[in-house]
Amino acid sequence: MSFAATPREAAEKLRATYRRVPGSGFIQRDFGLWMCLDAWKEDPDFPQGSEDEIFHYEPAGKFTLYGLGWTEAAFCPEFPECVLRDCGDTEIVQDHAGRGVLYFKRRRQGFMPEYVSHPVVDQRSWEENVRPRLQFDLPERIEQRKREAAEALAAQKRDGVMISQNIIGGYMYLRSLIGPEALLYAFYDAPELIHECMRTWLELADAVTALHQQSVALDEVFFGEDICYNHGSLISPDMIREFLFPYYQQLLDNIRRRQIGHPAPYIQLDTDGRCRSVMDLYIEGIGCNIFSPLEAAADSDVVAIGREYPELVLIGGFDKRILAAGKEAIDREVERIFPVMSRRGGYWPMCDHGIPPEVNWRDYLHFRKRCLEFA
Repeated sequence: MSFAATPREAAEKLRATYRRVPGSGFIQRDFGLWMCLDAWKEDPDFPQGSEDEIFHYEPAGKFTLYGLGWTEAAFCPEFPECVLRDCGDTEIVQDHAGRGVLYFKRRRQGFMPEYVSHPVVDQRSWEENVRPRLQFDLPERIEQRKREAAEALAAQKRDGVMISQNIIGGYMYLRSLIGPEALLYAFYDAPELIHECMRTWLELADAVTALHQQSVALDEVFFGEDICYNHGSLISPDMIREFLFPYYQQLLDNIRRRQIGHPAPYIQLDTDGRCRSVMDLYIEGIGCNIFSPLEAAADSDVVAIGREYPELVLIGGFDKRILAAGKEAIDREVERIFPVMSRRGGYWPMCDHGIPPEVNWRDYLHFRKRCLEFA
């Protein structure tokens, strides 16, 4: 498989990657350059052109359906942004997901947000302020989903692209509603509230995917879960089995039943962190067969995982610290990973959360040229 210059070629290559075809060629796309590109462009020697031209990225090869959230729930309408409290040099702002966020005044980007409140604190706040924003039968929600499904169908007919449905994962959804610390208490103190939140998650996800499937079959369901940190899972296996899997399983069963004349979709999980602690759980529990983004700094060695799980598609795994260490270090890591994973198949090389600002653009361009050797 050579470099994919057209969306149709990129789709064929993506399908070969998902089938884990040995030697099919690595996908030539990366997670993103948002952390470094502006600084790189300040260098007068930085090449001219689009990102795709400079770094030889391929077309996506798939059309992504949205409408079910990713890092926050799919509110309709979203919460109005407003200042909740003036704190002198800082202020607490209600964001679109109903959270109170502490910001420096006149500066809301470029640092990790500090969340000081979340929209669900008890049964009443859930019923009055949150659940009504997660209903399916709202005209604006339905019309937007119909438009996007029509665009997906057109792209599929024109370019043969895969169709992927993004869905906020159950843990990410609950964390965005309740907050990471309060959620841990709620699993014990308010389990019925958690189940009610998840029933609503299921109802909305099932209704939206059913509407989309009236137009197109789904090739992939991609859950934004962020279930892990650098030492393992953020919640216990028992919590995952009790509060998440029953709703995942019902949704995926419904999606599969609607795939008339089309194979069941691939299931991709955005895990973050030390994902080996949950791999078996998600493979057995929901049939997950794609994991991303593997984080080298969290003991996610893509070569070792690839040997242990030959049936999985693996995305990520190139250490961004090595990208910042210069061309010789990059070459050593390329030679350690790429030949093995090329022979294996089912691998898409990138680092885990975008290219960090300490990476020099010349070194990153060198990395991209090494990737092209395995295109």
